[in-house]
Amino acid sequence: MEKLIREVRILKIYAVSLTIVCGLLFILAFRTQSSVEHFKEIDVERINIVEKDGTLKMVISNKERQHPGMVNHKNIKQREREAGLIFFNALGDECGGLVYDANEKESTMVYSVDQRNTDQIMQLQYIEEAGKDKKRVYGLKLWDRPDDFPLEDIMKFEDSLKKLNDPVASKKAYAKLREQGRLTNERFFAGKTANGDVGVFIRDTKGKVRLKLYVDKNNQTHIENLDENGNPVK
Repeated sequence: MEKLIREVRILKIYAVSLTIVCGLLFILAFRTQSSVEHFKEIDVERINIVEKDGTLKMVISNKERQHPGMVNHKNIKQREREAGLIFFNALGDECGGLVYDANEKESTMVYSVDQRNTDQIMQLQYIEEAGKDKKRVYGLKLWDRPDDFPLEDIMKFEDSLKKLNDPVASKKAYAKLREQGRLTNERFFAGKTANGDVGVFIRDTKGKVRLKLYVDKNNQTHIENLDENGNPVK
C-alpha cells in the first residue's frame, strides 16, 4: 500500500511539472509570434530585409559587405560599392538605392531610381572633388534608356569587349549602338554645375544640350536656345 501511495505521489508531481512546462512553452511561443523585440542600440555590418518567402527586398550594409546588385534573381559579379541602402523588386532586380562616402580626395552621396530591367534613370546626387578648387556638382539628373537593351544584355556586351581587349573595336561597337539608339543619354539636369552655374539644362534624345536657363557665378542670368551642333538659335 505504501508503495502504491508513493507511486501515486510521484505521478502527481510528474503531472504538475508537465503542466507547468507546457504552460511555459505556450507562453514563450505566443510571445515569439506576437511580440516585437525592442533594442535601444545595435551594431551591425549588414541587414537583409526579406519577404516571408525569403525574397530579398532591401539591404542595409557597410562598404565591405555591400550587395553587388542583382538581375533576374542572380547576383552580379562581386564589385566594390559604397555603404548604404540597396532596393530590390519582386522581379529579383536591383531597382535603386542610396549610397554615400567621403575621403581626402572626394565626397559623394547619390540616391538612384532604376528603370525596370536596366540601370538608373533618375538620381539626386552630390559630388565634390577635394583640393584647392573644390569642384561641386549637385542636383537632379535624368536619363533615357532603351527598353530593348536590358541590363543583363549590357553586361554581356561589356564583358565581351573586355575579352577582346581592343580599344578600336570597342569604340566601333559603341558607335554602332549609339547609331541604333541603344545607348543611355542624359536628358535633364537641375542644380549646380562644376563651374558654378545654377539652373536647368535640357538635352535632346541624342544627349546634346539644347536649352539652358541658369545664373552664373557672377550672378548674370542666361537663357540659351541651341541647335543640335551647339550653336545659338534666335
